[in-house]
Amino acid sequence: MNSGIKMKIGAYYRGENRTSFTVWAPHRRSVDVKVIFPREILIPMERQADGYWYADITGVLPGSRYFYKLDNDLLRPDPASFFQPEGVHGPSEVIDHRVFKWTDSEWKGIPPEKMIIYELHVGTFTSGGTLESVAEKLDYLKSLGVSAIELMPLAQFPGGRNWGYDGAYPFAVQNSYGGPESLRMLVDLCHRRGFAVVLDVVYNHLGPEGTYVQDFGPYFTDKYNTPWGAAINYDDKWSDGVRNYVVQNALSWFEYYHIDALRLDAIQGIFDFGAKHILKELSEETERFSSGIGRRHYLIAESDLNDVRVISPGESNGYGIDAQWNDDFHHSVHSLLTGERKGYYADYGTLDHLQKAYREGFVYSWDYSLNRRRFHGSSSMQVPGRKLVVCVQNHDQIGNRLLGERLSMILPFEAVKLAAGAMFVSPYIPLLFMGEEFAPSTPFLYFISHSDPSLVQAVREGRAREFADLHQGEVAPDPQDAANFERCKLDWRELETEKGRGCFTFYKEMIRLRREIPSLASFDKKRLMIDAFPQRNLLVLERRAVDECVFVVMNFSGEEQSIEEGMIGYNGKRLIDAAEERFAGPGTLLPERIEKGVQYRIPGYGFAVYRVE
Repeated sequence: MNSGIKMKIGAYYRGENRTSFTVWAPHRRSVDVKVIFPREILIPMERQADGYWYADITGVLPGSRYFYKLDNDLLRPDPASFFQPEGVHGPSEVIDHRVFKWTDSEWKGIPPEKMIIYELHVGTFTSGGTLESVAEKLDYLKSLGVSAIELMPLAQFPGGRNWGYDGAYPFAVQNSYGGPESLRMLVDLCHRRGFAVVLDVVYNHLGPEGTYVQDFGPYFTDKYNTPWGAAINYDDKWSDGVRNYVVQNALSWFEYYHIDALRLDAIQGIFDFGAKHILKELSEETERFSSGIGRRHYLIAESDLNDVRVISPGESNGYGIDAQWNDDFHHSVHSLLTGERKGYYADYGTLDHLQKAYREGFVYSWDYSLNRRRFHGSSSMQVPGRKLVVCVQNHDQIGNRLLGERLSMILPFEAVKLAAGAMFVSPYIPLLFMGEEFAPSTPFLYFISHSDPSLVQAVREGRAREFADLHQGEVAPDPQDAANFERCKLDWRELETEKGRGCFTFYKEMIRLRREIPSLASFDKKRLMIDAFPQRNLLVLERRAVDECVFVVMNFSGEEQSIEEGMIGYNGKRLIDAAEERFAGPGTLLPERIEKGVQYRIPGYGFAVYRVE
């Protein structure tokens, strides 16, 4: 933008029966606001600098529904609509951001390093499938011990069934989830209960159904190709208006919904070769906003680039993002336990990979990737552990399987607990995916509810191509079938089974230990030592704090193994053993106290933590 001014966009009720409208449409000859409810009016907008149009209209109140009329021809919803009550093709609605009575003025936030993140999909977390029904589970989540709730995308998508990554209106809270006021209610309640709220946002693509931004201006560029089509225009002609659109979107979640952190989806699909990357601009604007209100807000990136520039400080020519996902940890654990080697799992599968993930973070730090057929990644050895988020299950790793199986559906129960334990003792920020704490049998499939039959067919064919090499001869469940969506809803009755209660208790105890044991709460990788014994598939991990030390024994073999003299160099008292009967285990083989130099037996998929005496 020539003026360099950050322009707020969208419809804002100003009080005294006045609403202002601002939209970016640089190539349009005329833009009008056409209000269609509760009465019809057509008001011309005034052209402003840098391609913006503005109107301040008396008599337009919250609840009014409107379109923009472009060049006296096209009627289109507001690209920065805050609410789409009739879906992606319907009119936008004026809302009043000021009416909600917030009660979280004492909330100071939680930095990422204090977060234990619980990722959930609003539509399948509960039978109700709304933000209000998520709020009904806060007591449960408090008892589990997590401290941050990550909501999969809420931006308005077609119909009522979608992962959320097909959002067409980045500012609008999904109508079928309850809309803007329901989100405010949930966030306010979360803050009162001590939870941070992380929101998943998508800045690498829009739509496809209901995405009309291209009728307003050059939001896309054909300079780059993405898995979703043309790339969002961050560095081509007229990109300043697009960059402002994304910056304003991020700030709107902080300002109007008190969201604590944004998880930026698949940033490898964001192409920007300008001198200031859009991610750096987002980081700077988030910092500026945080300074203005006196409370920090955060950005967490999802990336498969293994690029430390993402989380390096701006003064070091990094993007200044607070943390990023480290998929290498997940892939290392998953491939070890499942034996899967297809697709990206071809790059993993040995104890060495997991050993490096513990020591450094990224497994691929400019190493040759068999899957990519090239060298990949940069070294994260000097990156603090608090900058990396790890998991053993998430929506992608489950939902992008042909049948959407969770670990609890493909592994023995003891191996499920081993995977979770391996995550909790890592020097990184842990993330759980909804339900994994009680080992459910419900899948998490890919699902949609598009209204365009040709688009539905295109999605079906795309999923078939995606799985062609991995699952030859098998057919993916139809993502448009509502029955497949219903199958994905958590069955909370499973929490009351012996296995469900045992798994929940194990997760709860691991979260408590991570919170209370200084060495497990530490993100200092320099105080970590790990020894691998490939002949037995055993790992022995040592975590140290200033005056305290624990060691962890993990058996990635399904067979009982011996711990020989010299493998453990300390005497220790047991803190937890996944095989204990309280965790629905078979009973521990390991003693309450271990002495160095003595031989012991550990069961298949055994996991135990000892404090050094």
